[in-house]
Amino acid sequence: MIQAVIFDIDGTLLDSVDLHAKAWQEAFEKFGKRIPFKEIRHQIGKGGDQLMPVFLTDEEMKRFGKELEEYRGELFKRKYLPKVKAFPRVRELFQFLKANGKRIALASSAKEDELKRYKQIADIEDLVEQESSADDAERSKPHPDVFRATLKSLRIEPAEAVAVGDSPYDAEAAGKIGLRTIGVLSGGFPREELVRAGCIAIFKDVADLLEHYDETIIAQE
Repeated sequence: MIQAVIFDIDGTLLDSVDLHAKAWQEAFEKFGKRIPFKEIRHQIGKGGDQLMPVFLTDEEMKRFGKELEEYRGELFKRKYLPKVKAFPRVRELFQFLKANGKRIALASSAKEDELKRYKQIADIEDLVEQESSADDAERSKPHPDVFRATLKSLRIEPAEAVAVGDSPYDAEAAGKIGLRTIGVLSGGFPREELVRAGCIAIFKDVADLLEHYDETIIAQE
């Protein structure tokens, strides 16, 4: 039986993927790296530790990787975070899950301070039981560390939970520890990529998931 639902945040609960990509692009440019927006956007869902090596050499990572990531974090909070909006019916879905006896947790590649603001934006602070951020994991998605930390805090096994995420990195990370993933298309990743990454079902967004809740593994088990 599914006891808990573990949600990704960016692109799943919040319309923030483009904003993250813009912040990364601007940060890379400050350090002399001109990278197409589309290429960066496709990496959103990973934490900085996994995203930066896609575009930087080992030498560049050592020379200015930490400084670049810190600059990106401050830039995002100052310029882009105020523009982040929640997708429709996020709170309604969480309330419905709670009413049906499900525990709710968050597992994000975001930093802990960003996570706190995200919960406020989505109006779900009172509905989340546990959460794990990049600060709780040695490596971000697509490594499973953040999901493993969340399951540990919930004190349940992977078979007793299901993840909900918008990126293939969510499904890849969850799959590595036997956690099943429901995909949503709201983050802009193609359906085919989510299927290849291992998503067991795919919905348009969390509102669509709520509308078809009875068809999901959450309700059926």
